[in-house]
Amino acid sequence: MKEVVQYIIDGAALGSLYALFALGIGLIFGIMNLINFAHGELIMVGGYVLVYVSSPATPIRVLVMLLAVVVLALAMERAAFRPVRHARADTLLVTSFAVSFFLQSLAIVTVGALPKSAGILSGLNESFQIGDYAIRKLDVFTVAVTAVLLVALVAFLGRTPLGVQMRAAAEDFRMARALGVRANTVVATAFALSGFLAGVAALILVAQTGLVSPTMGLAPVLAAFIATIIGGLGSLSGAVLGGYLLGSLTVALQAMLPLSLRPYRDAFVFAAVVLVLILRPQGLISSRATVERV
Repeated sequence: MKEVVQYIIDGAALGSLYALFALGIGLIFGIMNLINFAHGELIMVGGYVLVYVSSPATPIRVLVMLLAVVVLALAMERAAFRPVRHARADTLLVTSFAVSFFLQSLAIVTVGALPKSAGILSGLNESFQIGDYAIRKLDVFTVAVTAVLLVALVAFLGRTPLGVQMRAAAEDFRMARALGVRANTVVATAFALSGFLAGVAALILVAQTGLVSPTMGLAPVLAAFIATIIGGLGSLSGAVLGGYLLGSLTVALQAMLPLSLRPYRDAFVFAAVVLVLILRPQGLISSRATVERV
């Protein structure tokens, strides 16, 4: 029982991190039908800002990093995606790959390919005891931050005029524009929120590993893509559910598989994803727009 409870705690922490990744992807897909694979590079840039901003005050470093990532997300939308917004889906996808490779290459040329150390919130890697259970402070921080962001995002989408416009655009972008919703404002807001979520994810990742590299965004964007596929493309609640399921499944397989099979854990995870797609191609929670496309 002790091990089971410990695995549940670990699964909740990892699931919260995956849900954070998936929300950034899901926001953009809901409005533009675009899987933004350059989202991982927003996380990477956030990590490098934490490396090179040398303020002794941690809150200042974090605020500068969040602002830089949001500004980059807005610049990415304005320079790369707005000119091709009305193009075919494959054109948008190629654009996202192009932006991703460009930012990776730029990072390698300017700061090098080797990982760099970034010491921030290192105290969160310590554990504290509750009875027989050892809980990392970073796990509690991850779950708490994700919960606060989820509540804030739900409140924004449900209680503010701009949030309602974003929900309307996610359901039917053309009809929303015909009813007076300003497309540029809605899309830019979605990218800004996605950038903010990427910045928070970068903070947690850097606190967890202490390292930053040009390819650090690859694993998060892959996890986000898988989570949104499981939960249902276009559904933010589905993206969150997919993130928690993916995190729980990863931890469960790590615990249950024999030692000889643990190196193949990810293969079992992908097999489970394929099974979900076979049984429910639209995902566990599908949006109305996704159902119409299917």
